Amino acid sequence: MIAGQTSETGRTGRVLAAEARVVIVGAGHAGGTAAALLRQYGFAGPITLVGEEPLPPYQRPPLSKAWLKGEADADALALRPDSYYAEQAIALRLGARVEAMDLAGRTVTLQGGERLAYDRLILATGARARRIPLPGLELPGVHELRTAADAEALKQALGRGRRLAVIGGGYIGLEAAASARALDAEAVVIEREPRLLARVACAALSNFFQDYHAARGVAFVLGADVQAIVGEGRAEGVRLADGRILSCDAVLVGVGAVPNQELAQAAGLACEGGIRVDLRARTSDPHVHAIGDCTRRPLPLYGQAHRLESVPNALEQAKQAAADLCGRPEPAPEVPWFWSDQYDLKLQIAGLPFDVAQTIVRGEPTTARFAVFHLDPEHRVQAVEAVNAAPEFMAGRLLIGNRKPVAPEKLRDMSVSMKEVAA
Repeated sequence: MIAGQTSETGRTGRVLAAEARVVIVGAGHAGGTAAALLRQYGFAGPITLVGEEPLPPYQRPPLSKAWLKGEADADALALRPDSYYAEQAIALRLGARVEAMDLAGRTVTLQGGERLAYDRLILATGARARRIPLPGLELPGVHELRTAADAEALKQALGRGRRLAVIGGGYIGLEAAASARALDAEAVVIEREPRLLARVACAALSNFFQDYHAARGVAFVLGADVQAIVGEGRAEGVRLADGRILSCDAVLVGVGAVPNQELAQAAGLACEGGIRVDLRARTSDPHVHAIGDCTRRPLPLYGQAHRLESVPNALEQAKQAAADLCGRPEPAPEVPWFWSDQYDLKLQIAGLPFDVAQTIVRGEPTTARFAVFHLDPEHRVQAVEAVNAAPEFMAGRLLIGNRKPVAPEKLRDMSVSMKEVAA
């Protein structure tokens, strides 16, 4: 490694020597993007991208939507053509699992014993579906939804006359329920909390999505504890704590995700509900970066650290790591944002609802075009949830970033344009 130039932020960037070896563990959206950005930023040394799945890096959001409905295949989801990796001298090691890291020796050990040496390591190990201790969880016909293989197995279980039981009323579960209805399958969503999306959305948004799904034939059982998945040889129903059994042909368990931090933790990296990193994606080891769903990262806009699960976060942290390794200026922090597509609805969320003192609904939910703004005590926008309301989303995202107070009465008044509100 050679000395780097001083960045615009006043911090010193680090430039990799031309012969430095970069190993990226995790060939998802974050890892694949980091490899591409290293080449884009001029790094010419060896890059090895290691992934457990047999597929090169691909988009995961369409798995619960386009893939389930048969509107996308592996080629459509691929981040880049297969030829790209050979052209850019990025070595793909697919179907390979990293079982250990040696920080002192700077090696990773693959299943089977092979060791890969590195000068710089990027961990992009992602997250996995949260598993709950539930009798019947191992029955055939019980699914989770994190990978293309998961999505393909679930797709084969759906179709006309089939019934899908979804355990968990989060975004993945609702997207899968919408896809099931598009395939003329029945769907019932079972949620432990008294409302949908209880941990990730406000009550107005929860109520809207429940009504919208119900009008399209999705059934809901809220405030219900699942006791077991039952069936003779395969999943045939979900038994609730009150004794009811909801019959089904397949079960999707979607109760959140947990970061894949065990590899990092065992090696001695600092972890706290995710691998701890700074705004350059640096871990507690100077030769290791971490990016994507597996990390707990600073959020400068809110003065907190948090773990984010989103493609925009994966892309932002890939930029941070690649910029740091190539001696480029530290990228400006971005406003976190997320999205979900269900039926003809496009939900776009910007920011996080920390320290909220006031919530304002702009528009009318019954029209399926509205936005919910979350303001702090100083009338600054902390977050916006926008349904089919791109102007509100875009303006809200700008307002979150510039921290300018807004007039609540203007924000509520649809006759006042978002451009005027932002001004």
